[in-house]
Order: sequence, then structure tokens, then C-alpha cells
Amino acid sequence: MAQSGLDLFPYSRMRRMRRDDFSRRLMSENILTVKDLIYPVFVLEGKNRREAIESMPGIERISIDLLIEEAKQLSQLGVPAIAIFPVTPSDKKSLLAEESYNPEGLVQRTVRALKAEVPEIGVITDVALDPFTVHGQDGIIDEKNYVINDVTTEILIKQALSQAQAGADVVAPSDMMDGRIGAIREALEAAGFIHTRIMAYSAKYASSYYGPFRDAVGSAGNLKGADKKTYQMDPANSDEALREVALDLQEGADMVMVKPGMPYLDIVRRVKDEFGVPTFAYQVSGEYAMHMAAIQNGWLAERPCIMESLLAFKRAGADGILTYFTKQVAIWLNENK
Repeated sequence: MAQSGLDLFPYSRMRRMRRDDFSRRLMSENILTVKDLIYPVFVLEGKNRREAIESMPGIERISIDLLIEEAKQLSQLGVPAIAIFPVTPSDKKSLLAEESYNPEGLVQRTVRALKAEVPEIGVITDVALDPFTVHGQDGIIDEKNYVINDVTTEILIKQALSQAQAGADVVAPSDMMDGRIGAIREALEAAGFIHTRIMAYSAKYASSYYGPFRDAVGSAGNLKGADKKTYQMDPANSDEALREVALDLQEGADMVMVKPGMPYLDIVRRVKDEFGVPTFAYQVSGEYAMHMAAIQNGWLAERPCIMESLLAFKRAGADGILTYFTKQVAIWLNENK
């Protein structure tokens, strides 16, 4: 940026606008609001059930009836959407993940209950097979434990259709199979689900920050230390993310996701600048766990650090943020009204 003589000190004193609260507010470039937040929830079978998640202090697995009450509160707070992640009983897991598209499966029943009781809140469903496979991978494996792309995609189509039939507003493929967005979009159109939105996890990295999530949904034990590097992205790569996003948009995605969040804010910024489409980011379980560990040890101040972390997503260009802090932040933001 070119500078004139008047841009130099003392004609320009950058601290002038920082001196008072009113002028700081007037020049604020980004703002975090409740409408930016999506709440990821873990749902389990049964009634009136809660299970604490040791690696995610303050977050619980809850049954559908308790989730309904949670969704009502979130709606009153102004949170626009929740994202459902199932805790699948071990006896319903299989090599071919048949439970993923069961019309009476946990996710499908959860969606129907939410749309019946809290129709105004958006319901986002995860399209991936890892909660349903005995090995914890996001797809169907061959004899060498390699995830088979096209066979997996056929099951993902069934899964997405079953979720749309249940009433999901948004299906969110998080599996990173090649070509699955186009295949799902074509199937949704053919079945008449022309309004079902697709949130594509387009730049999902093979990150080490997912551990607590895998504990929460019960897939960590199935993985047995295996990784997902043959389909999730290399954390070293940035240009590749733009190719992934471009392909998903061409195939019919309505919005795209970068995951994880804070370690990948550079990717969020590049995606937003390059494509200008609805861009979301996921502040994942490991990010939540790190914050909470430091907060509980008294090393970080809770409210200002959480709010700062989320504002960073907005500054990077994210239109919305999936975060386990959603409920608490929504309460704080409503206090400020």
C-alpha cells in the first residue's frame, strides 16, 4: 500500500482510534454473532441418558429426548443449526456399514424427532461410515485394509438419501471419497430432494486433533491406531485444498468445509478469497480439549480466550463455525443484547 507523507507519524497515530471503546467499536472489522454458530451433538440410544466424555469436559452424549430439550434451548438462543453425530452400538457395526442407511437408525430417528419438535432449527447430518464400520474407517475396505472409493460412494448415496428422507436440511459428506458429492447430488435430485443442501467437507485433513471426537462416537477402539492418510488430506498441503473445493463445487456442493479449524485458518482464507462461496470451518474436538484443559488449570481465561478463538475464524473468512463452545457462547452473546 502506497503511503503519502500524511500517513507518517505524527500525522497518523494508529493508537488514536484504539483510545476509547466507542472508536474501537466503530472501526471493528469483524463481529461474531449467534448466527455464525453450529452446535455439534453426540446422540445415543435410549431415553433420559447422559454420558460424560472424559476427553471433552462439559460435553456429553445424550439420548434423543434430551437432545430435543437441548435443541429448544439452542433455538431460543438463536443458534441456526445443529450437526448430529451418532454413537452406534457395537452390535450394529459391520464391514458394509448397513446401519448407516437404516430408515430406523439412530440418526434417522433423531432427525425426524428434531424436525417434528423443533422445526425451525436446521439439522445437519454427517455422511460418513466410520461410526458404522467395525474397523472405524470412513469406507469399505479391501483385504489390504485400503478404503475402496467407488464401493464406499454407493453406500454414502444410500446414507444421504435415508437422511434426506428423514428430513435432514443439510447432508454433510465428511468422508473425503473422490466424486461422492456429484453422486449424492445426482441421487438427491433424482429422488426429488431438490432443496436438500450439501455441506461438503472439502478440505478435511488427516489431523491428529480428532482424538476426543473418536472417543465420543466410539470409533477410536475400532481404528486400533490406524490412520486415514489414504483419503484425508496431508497437513502439509494447501494448493490441493483448492482443487478439492473446486471439484466439490462443480459437483453440486452448496457450501464447503475446512477441518480442523484454527491450525488451518490459512486454508479458510484461501478458499474464501478464491471462490467466494459459503465457507465453514470446524473447531474440532482436539481444539476444544486443549482450550478446556488450559482453562480448567487456570492457565487461560475462559470467556475472552474462547471468544478470541472464534473471532479468528471470522477474520479468516469463515461464514460459520462448528464448535462445541456454541451453547456457552450463545448464552454470552445473548447476555450482551
